[in-house]
Amino acid sequence: MTNKYDLYAIGNALVDSEYEVSDAQLKTLAVEKRHMTLIDAERRAYLQAQVKDKHSRSTGGGSAGNTVVALAQLGGRAFYSCRVADDELGAFYRKDLASNGVDSNLANGPLSSEGQTGTCMVMVTPDAERSMSTFLGTTADLDHTALDPQAIANSKVYYMEGYLAASPTGLDAAIQGRVIAKQAGVKLATTLSDMSMINFCRPGLEAMIGNAQVGGLDYLFCNEEEAQVWCGSQDFAAVCEQVSQLATTVCLTRSAKGCVVIEGDKRTEVPAAQVKAVDTNGAGDMFAGAFLYAVTKGRSHADAAWLANQAAGAVVAQYGNRLTQQQLAAINARFIQHLG
Repeated sequence: MTNKYDLYAIGNALVDSEYEVSDAQLKTLAVEKRHMTLIDAERRAYLQAQVKDKHSRSTGGGSAGNTVVALAQLGGRAFYSCRVADDELGAFYRKDLASNGVDSNLANGPLSSEGQTGTCMVMVTPDAERSMSTFLGTTADLDHTALDPQAIANSKVYYMEGYLAASPTGLDAAIQGRVIAKQAGVKLATTLSDMSMINFCRPGLEAMIGNAQVGGLDYLFCNEEEAQVWCGSQDFAAVCEQVSQLATTVCLTRSAKGCVVIEGDKRTEVPAAQVKAVDTNGAGDMFAGAFLYAVTKGRSHADAAWLANQAAGAVVAQYGNRLTQQQLAAINARFIQHLG
């Protein structure tokens, strides 16, 4: 029996608004550079007032949301569990998923009547670094009712967004889904997401990663800085050794140095795409989506990482967290050539 979905993911539904700012402006706004910071409605209103004269681009977002859209745009089949409010942004988000061919729990029935749809204000500095101020809104109350057990069991990979470690109900939902996936023989994946999650929500991430008792992960995604924070070390060999114990396959991205695919004692280095970085927002999400697309289509992990690096490189070479279907189709064509 073939699986209906290549990827089932659960995560925060956020509408991204992106602004180009200077380092001085970032400092004046007291936004912590390169980090994701959770904010309340009052702080969001303040920040919006400070950047109201700046041009912004709004897109569907959320880490796992970006990942499922990338996979679907490449030609994969995806399902996304999330929560939005019954407001203008919620309707936008539901339509955005559907237009990109992603099935979701939002497709049928009314949207949540409580609160506001979550948003993420992304400040991009001239060095291409992104600093995020996230107002979770109603996605803070994401819970197990967003799960579709049948869809989980009928998927190849179950993906938990690491940011859910900050939400008790969201984390509980992710873990409930993990149990369903494990019982159905579905592969498990997650991401360390951000240094702030590691510093403040590590127990939640550890629950997603699992252990010998509940079973471990098949795939873990992280960047080098996150891995260093997780391990409390900057020694690359030691970091690789430690993170290798977290999943069967670990993808450790290193910006312009490409990535290392770690499988036990085996290390496979895959070069980065040669691009001029202007905005790193969404790069890790794109990497995960492209990598999982390739492996669910039977490609090797090294080839999957090649595709993921090319797709992530295209994201950082532009402003914005996503690529168009046409851009990804062109990258996929190069991938087929690469495979020979």
